[in-house]
Amino acid sequence: MSQASPSTAANTDAQATTAEGVPPVDFDSPQLTWKAIGTGMVLGGTLSICNVYIGLKIGWGLNMSITGILLAYVLWRVISQASGGRVRMMNKLENNINQAACSAAGAISSAGLVSAIPAVTIIQDTTLAWWQLTIWMSTVCLVGIAVAMGLRRQMIIRDKLPFPGGLACAETLKEIYNTGAEAVRRVTVLLIGAVVAALFKIANIAKLTKATDFGLTIQGSAAAKYTFVLDPTLLMMAVGGLVGLRSCIWLLSGAILAHGIIGPWLVGSGRSVVDRPAALAANANKPVEQHIFPYAEWLLWPGVTLMVVASLVSFSFSFPSILRSFRRTADAGSTVDTGEVPRKWFIFSLVLALVLCVGLQSWFFGITWWAAVAAVLLSFVLAIVASRVSGETNVTPVGAMGKVTQLMFALIMPKNAAANLMGASVTAGAASQCADLMHDLKCGYLLGAVARKQVVGQICGSIAGAIVGSAFYLILIPNPKEMLLTPDWPAPAVAMWKAVAEVFQKGLSSLPPDATTAMAIAAVIGVIFPIVEKLLPKKVGMFVPACSAVGLAFVIPATNSISMFIGACIAFGLTKSFPKWSERFLVTVCAGIVAGESLTGAGDAVRLVLTSVGK
Repeated sequence: MSQASPSTAANTDAQATTAEGVPPVDFDSPQLTWKAIGTGMVLGGTLSICNVYIGLKIGWGLNMSITGILLAYVLWRVISQASGGRVRMMNKLENNINQAACSAAGAISSAGLVSAIPAVTIIQDTTLAWWQLTIWMSTVCLVGIAVAMGLRRQMIIRDKLPFPGGLACAETLKEIYNTGAEAVRRVTVLLIGAVVAALFKIANIAKLTKATDFGLTIQGSAAAKYTFVLDPTLLMMAVGGLVGLRSCIWLLSGAILAHGIIGPWLVGSGRSVVDRPAALAANANKPVEQHIFPYAEWLLWPGVTLMVVASLVSFSFSFPSILRSFRRTADAGSTVDTGEVPRKWFIFSLVLALVLCVGLQSWFFGITWWAAVAAVLLSFVLAIVASRVSGETNVTPVGAMGKVTQLMFALIMPKNAAANLMGASVTAGAASQCADLMHDLKCGYLLGAVARKQVVGQICGSIAGAIVGSAFYLILIPNPKEMLLTPDWPAPAVAMWKAVAEVFQKGLSSLPPDATTAMAIAAVIGVIFPIVEKLLPKKVGMFVPACSAVGLAFVIPATNSISMFIGACIAFGLTKSFPKWSERFLVTVCAGIVAGESLTGAGDAVRLVLTSVGK
């Protein structure tokens, strides 16, 4: 993308984006303003509280991008109207900056607040003061943001990965800021989707609906035991509509293989690590996505291996163009401003993130400098993997990427639980922030935003989230050793990270039976399929299994894959039956559903926080 007098390479990109209907970079409209940054930091800091609370309750978090967009729009619309128009409304590019800050702050829990930090306190009584937590969280986030700076051109402009979350945010921003009859119709469709999704979510919260397996059985057991159930909410269906049919077909195929074939075999052969009846009894009154299925630890390793190897092989095809893109940026820098993050920003951020993260690991947790360096360098690589998986499926495998680093520390420092946990928390936090920024950059790309200004918004938001989220965590859980892993605070992510760290204190031999064989097979498949897809013609290559989707299906409940597949099928059917309507409204409907359920879930989280404080 460029303005006047670009270089030949930059001009090629500009022509390509114009052909796709992507607007040119807008250097004139206000974007990185105090209004945008301040709103994003305040809203993001508030929403970070919700994700810390949810994470300690159920181990999940909410993406706060669309929530932040809509809250900011309503806030400034009310302020503008109350002032009689004297206070200017926030424009859509400012709201995009607000979105970047808000989502980064909301995702701060992935940097360890609901996993590694409590786990290391429980195992080794290692505690951090508020200022230490704030600095640590901010630094971990910087690792992911630094990596994302170098991925935008390749993954968004050249590879054209969908990044469905960013697409939904862009559509939402377009609809709420447009005017005219068509805009009114689209906003109406957006609101209908949001209201319907919100009603479904409210019914789910009130326990008026429940997941069902329709009485199906797998090897004599109820299908629900292997997470083959229909989720009564609409969020994942909408995500499937945004992701597309191909990825969702392979998600479902991976779920059938993992949960329908391998899972029953593991249980029947005694390779599962948890007693099935006890696990079901303990989770009988919880939503199906919280079930701890006994073969989860076994499936984790081949699933992660497949995602990592396939993503790295696919990404390796892009190395030449990545190197060329940096040379182009340097050549064109004196003649045109394309809005890209300058190369010196990228290099400086990588070096700063490395130095800070290594220093803090040594200072706060006593981790040897060379092990800390290894953790950060591996985190750089795994952040790329996580971003690619997220770009294709809209699901960021944060926990799965952290397990890779835990495995590495099992080999190099098997007796050090703090190194195992905190090194992995760098990976998890970096993966989360990197993928989060890539979705924001995708949104900005579709709106004509200046990329480097979005990066500044992301950095500010991560700092706000670290400040507020760390304080809330310390207030909420002053004694993790006694309060967590209890009925009131089950903290499933803490339990898993703690368990893996304790297992790996014994080394690689402590992996589940035959898991290493499965990892080797997954690695071979992860090399072969991307190469085959690359060599085949595009029309034929699309039938090659999508390894990222299949690997992801191994580490998430089958219910999520089923919902996404159903949503993709519905979207495909609507596109074929009503092409004109679908072109105008399909993405809008999906965005509305995502917004409705996200807002309702965030509102319920606030309610639970207030109720907890009241008690």
